[in-house]
Amino acid sequence: MEKHPIVLGVTGASGLIYAVRTVKYLLAANYSIELIASKAAYYVWKAEENVKMPADPDKQAQFWRSRSGVETSGTLHCHPAGDVGANIASGSFRTLGMVIIPCSMSTVAKLAAGLSSDLLERAADVQIKEGRKLVVVPRETPLSLIHLRNLTAIAEAGVRVVPAIPAWYHRPQTIEDLVDFVVARTLDQLDIDCVPLRRWNPQEGSDRSPLM
Repeated sequence: MEKHPIVLGVTGASGLIYAVRTVKYLLAANYSIELIASKAAYYVWKAEENVKMPADPDKQAQFWRSRSGVETSGTLHCHPAGDVGANIASGSFRTLGMVIIPCSMSTVAKLAAGLSSDLLERAADVQIKEGRKLVVVPRETPLSLIHLRNLTAIAEAGVRVVPAIPAWYHRPQTIEDLVDFVVARTLDQLDIDCVPLRRWNPQEGSDRSPLM
């Protein structure tokens, strides 16, 4: 039986590597992805990687595959942010849930207020109203009181908030190791385990002094 797709939103927050690694692991595990990048995400690609993300959906799908290094497995459909009539804008379109990674504070504010100005926000609003899983990965610091209140509001509505904060107990050696920890914990919220991660094992730390 074919799996329902995962909706993946990419906003204009810094940290596009989180989105790239998410695409990589989901496609490698043969998941189906419905991806929407906000208008601001185009500017972040230029700022962080000095590359231009194509606007054409087919070319953009190939762009994401190329950046993630997964050319064939899984399925990937990209949607223009302005296409509010797309399949993922309807609650009748079944999904495994949605991840917004990285998630800007502007997007969090829109979700907290129930506003939908583009397809990404509409798709997220659909997940909330249908009681489906929505995970946001905010990438901002410091967090203002307004940010915290908006994050609290969406958490109270059932949204899972996974800040882009890595751990070190898995003994990361590269930037990708730090990123993959956040990606793995994000996908954990959808009960998806497709990221190779050295998870916490208290037995491995038995020779350490007890925490005081």
